[in-house]
Amino acid sequence: MLWCAGYFLALSALATSAYAETIHGVAVLTRHGDRTSKHYWNYHITPLGLTQNYQTGSYFRDRYILPDSPQHILNISTTTYSPAIVPGSAPNQAILINTATAFLQGLYPPNAASDEKLTNGSISSNPLGGYQYVSVLPVETNDEDTIWLKGSEQCPAYAAAAATYAKSGESLALVGKTRGFYSQLETALKGVWDYTNPAANLTFVNAYDIYDLLYVASIHNASIANLTTLDQMFQLRTLADAHEFALTSNSSQPVRSIGGGTFAATVIAQLNNTINTKGQQGKFSLMAGSYNTFQAFFALANLTAVGGDFFGLPVYASTMAFELFTEKNMTAFPSNVADLNVRFLFRNGTTQGPLTAYPLFGGKSLSLSWADFAAGMGKFSVGLDDWCKRCNATLAFCQKAAANPPPPPPTQSAQSAGGKKISNAVAGVIGAVVALAVVVALGVVFLLLRKSAGKKPEGGVAPARGKEEGSLGS
Repeated sequence: MLWCAGYFLALSALATSAYAETIHGVAVLTRHGDRTSKHYWNYHITPLGLTQNYQTGSYFRDRYILPDSPQHILNISTTTYSPAIVPGSAPNQAILINTATAFLQGLYPPNAASDEKLTNGSISSNPLGGYQYVSVLPVETNDEDTIWLKGSEQCPAYAAAAATYAKSGESLALVGKTRGFYSQLETALKGVWDYTNPAANLTFVNAYDIYDLLYVASIHNASIANLTTLDQMFQLRTLADAHEFALTSNSSQPVRSIGGGTFAATVIAQLNNTINTKGQQGKFSLMAGSYNTFQAFFALANLTAVGGDFFGLPVYASTMAFELFTEKNMTAFPSNVADLNVRFLFRNGTTQGPLTAYPLFGGKSLSLSWADFAAGMGKFSVGLDDWCKRCNATLAFCQKAAANPPPPPPTQSAQSAGGKKISNAVAGVIGAVVALAVVVALGVVFLLLRKSAGKKPEGGVAPARGKEEGSLGS
């Protein structure tokens, strides 16, 4: 398990905990909790899944919000939620909007102290014991901001590259080697529309879909769960891991990892927003996304060098976090950016150990200076204009970006706020994400002003994979 793989790294982190430090901001990506199968168009998060995301939010509250925690974020409210201080965003898909909402409910539970005394002497309080109405910024698919958490979607070049995997030597070899294994699952999948012709579809080509159907059934449908063994489920998971990682990482087709590149850009933007406002905004930035964003980032950041676990699918309610901190006790945000450091942490689900620090970019250090972190991320971060070009995308916002290209990076070395020189390439990346940070700030304003405009989608937005019958997740 991942927490075992990080055991010695965790000990190393504990050994340095005696040195005082102050956390100034955190950017977090979380995956949804338990859901029905994506095989069906109307898949959705389950009560179990919402509970998992709520528990994850509570775990992060214990670490970053409670005043007696060593990792308490400087000057963040321990009781009162604010969308400017704790912005949340997600693609406009019900499953991810609900994921972020449940997480934030755990991060900031009901606050009885929110009572208000009226002029007539009576006391008014929020319903449900002081429930705090959290806000999540929904990002529409036709909005340019959709690429930051869904960089592989609406990207023709990615779709074309991913399609070549099925015809690759690796995939064809695995199809042949696992044909006998998959044939054992014909009874378990009987009645599922796409698998009425097992010889054609019950193969490694559909490794994730088959695993997803049977994994969901193992939780929600006892009659189907009894038709598979633990060994079979382990093998299904291993094959799904391999299939999905191949779709998000390939050195000869780097566009397969483009979702990790756009995510890297938004992490820099979120932390840069915290720095530019000296900790007045974005102290805790929450983003909800999908497993392929995790995998693509793992590949680009060379986290696979840490251990084999980073090749696999992150389990439900997994989280990764980026801590912005100084290595000394402080009562205010540092005036010198050179004092800031960044630490990457990952927690695989809700039961597989604590949030654990891991080294980025193939290095050994569990933390990096802000300049070194920005430089490392800058090597693979993908901005809007670059995304449009790499994807060969003709979306409206790409046409607009082409008509109004960003200014070129400085021709000479730029100076960071801390006085340390940074390369032109890194300066260009930071300059590009400043524009994204402005979008982040505008999103906060939008959340503060918006009322429930429009109707939330009622289910998942994945295209139909087949007829809605024989569901294993019933």
